[in-house]
Amino acid sequence: MLTPDQIKEKVGWAAAQLVKEGMTIGAGTGSTAFWFIQALGMRVKEGLQCRAVPTSAHTHELLTMQNIPVVQLNDVDKLDLVVDGADEIDEELQLIKGGGGALLREKMVAFAGIQYVIIADNSKLVQQLGSFPLPIEVIPYGFRQVQRCIENKYGIKVSLRVKTGQPFLTDNHNYILDISLNQIHDLKAVQAFLKSIPGVVEDGLFLDMAQEAIIGYPNGELRLLKNKSH
Repeated sequence: MLTPDQIKEKVGWAAAQLVKEGMTIGAGTGSTAFWFIQALGMRVKEGLQCRAVPTSAHTHELLTMQNIPVVQLNDVDKLDLVVDGADEIDEELQLIKGGGGALLREKMVAFAGIQYVIIADNSKLVQQLGSFPLPIEVIPYGFRQVQRCIENKYGIKVSLRVKTGQPFLTDNHNYILDISLNQIHDLKAVQAFLKSIPGVVEDGLFLDMAQEAIIGYPNGELRLLKNKSH
């Protein structure tokens, strides 16, 4: 049986095979995307020509370490392929992302992609999204107003993400609020409500964006999920 890291390595390698000569790609953030970048680095070392838009400062560093040419999102029209992980994914390829705090850039890069592929281990595949706390990126100014608004709407506790005793700062110098909804029955209604609140920059619901997902299992199996609406 494979360990979680071995599963992530396997799906990362599978996704790296999707990168074709001359592609401009988007490279995600997180522990699974890490293995994709490692595998892609091996292909580049063997002679593959490609370039990548990173979704975070950390991903920029990983790409540079693998000698994968980095370009900025402003410098491209479209991305041929975007590969990223997910915190939760359902059978319809709806996602919760943002556990690593890069959801805004991840969503912008995903939106620019012609093909958006998610890689994950089977523990991320769920029947209904919501067990993983839903992250939203918020402007620090007045974030408590946003927090109270969501708490009053859903009757739940909304947590400010903290790192080493201080509010966690995204690469865009914003805060992250984590919303524990347990089960989200109407994804689009929740997203619409969050987007209606002044101060919310972006939410971690990635709806109707992914075309495919590669899911890895402890027995070594890889399962390809496809979004039938794309």
